[in-house]
Amino acid sequence: MDVESLQKSERRRGRCLDVFLVTSVLVLFMLVAAVVAGGVMVTMELRSKVAPMRPPIEVGTPAKLTGDTPAPAYKMQNLAYLEATSSQLKNFTMSWSPVLFGAGKSIGSHFHFEPTQHSLQPRSEGHYFIYLNLNVTCTHRCNASLLTVHLGDKLTCKMELPQGAVTPVSKQCWTVAHLDDQMRLVAQMIVPKEELTNWKLEPKGSNFGMFLMD
Repeated sequence: MDVESLQKSERRRGRCLDVFLVTSVLVLFMLVAAVVAGGVMVTMELRSKVAPMRPPIEVGTPAKLTGDTPAPAYKMQNLAYLEATSSQLKNFTMSWSPVLFGAGKSIGSHFHFEPTQHSLQPRSEGHYFIYLNLNVTCTHRCNASLLTVHLGDKLTCKMELPQGAVTPVSKQCWTVAHLDDQMRLVAQMIVPKEELTNWKLEPKGSNFGMFLMD
């Protein structure tokens, strides 16, 4: 076999190798583009699912229930908001009261509030965003402790109280839960055996509520 034939054969193999490398790079690029596109689509789908779960208003702020904004903007029939009425920190059922705004109260028509039992009950089955805000202050030389509040078996809020706190201590707890029209939520406060001396609950800033998500 002559030298010229060998050179032509090597050039053909070189061109084949170049074509193979270019093709491999293009295929790899297409695979990466497909993965990126798939990731974007998954992200957009997750955002579309998470977005409806965001509360329609800033939870725990009675100012959102008052003022000049008309009630229909917040679909008040699907929302319930209660404020604490006692400053005591002890083992007991917490007491609540609705807030007056305009000509109505902060209890939508899809809820029933029982003032004697301090229970909140939805009138329809569905998924609800449930939240609890606690605001506690130390009046004088307070010891460290732990405050716990149970909303039935749907939400447990644990609040650590630091020793000698000089500013109010706040805690916000929330969950999304499925409730039927027979579920009554009652806030049960639990404190350690030792008394929470000089600690008190601030009714303003301590609230409980929920709204229908679907």
